[in-house]
Amino acid sequence: MFRIFIHSKWCKGCGICADFCPKKVFDFTMGSAPVPVRVESCIGCRKCELICPDLAIKVDKVEAELK
Repeated sequence: MFRIFIHSKWCKGCGICADFCPKKVFDFTMGSAPVPVRVESCIGCRKCELICPDLAIKVDKVEAELK
């Protein structure tokens, strides 16, 4: 499982992250920061993080909680 953080002050709303995401994790409207709405589909490839020209995306692995 992964957590996706978008630094909205850095993001210019270009949509490159949404275009390159293989699992279509983001909903995107031109000019707005993308919204990670399907985080459970994220495979942690970090393409969004690597392709972002504004360095506005951070993908972190979340460890499962022990019960």
